[in-house]
Amino acid sequence: MLVEFNTLPDESRVWIFQASRSFSEEELQQLRQELDTFIADWTAHGSDLLAGYEIRYNRFIVLALDQTLNHATGCSIDASVRFIQQLEQKYKVELLDKMNVSYKQGDFVAYKSLVDFKKMAKQKAVSKNTIVFNNLVTNKHEYQNHWEVPAEESWHGRFM
Repeated sequence: MLVEFNTLPDESRVWIFQASRSFSEEELQQLRQELDTFIADWTAHGSDLLAGYEIRYNRFIVLALDQTLNHATGCSIDASVRFIQQLEQKYKVELLDKMNVSYKQGDFVAYKSLVDFKKMAKQKAVSKNTIVFNNLVTNKHEYQNHWEVPAEESWHGRFM
């Protein structure tokens, strides 16, 4: 069951998928329609899941699930992964590779491999104050308060 993202409780589980590039306006329109359809039909063992999404910076897909109604199951999580894989193929973009880092350079969101990000940290091209996206947050409250943080406040800090 699709609901507005902002109406979901803070305890809602979140999954963040970072794209290897920004989506175009045309792609965003299509992507929103596909997300609407997927979430409207998303179930766990035949029971509706109360979920929403938002797209940030034209490159992050954030799914949120209110688990007070029904919990995600292995099958429902698998269905979401298959859906994201279909998006990867359709839009020729990486969304599931967790070995990449997104961070801010001014108003621009940069995307690098973890290896390149480590090199940049050694070369002082990024610092402990660089704003990074901590895609390991697990609920909506963490997402809203600890997703965009200085590198020193995230797992990225170990490279500084």
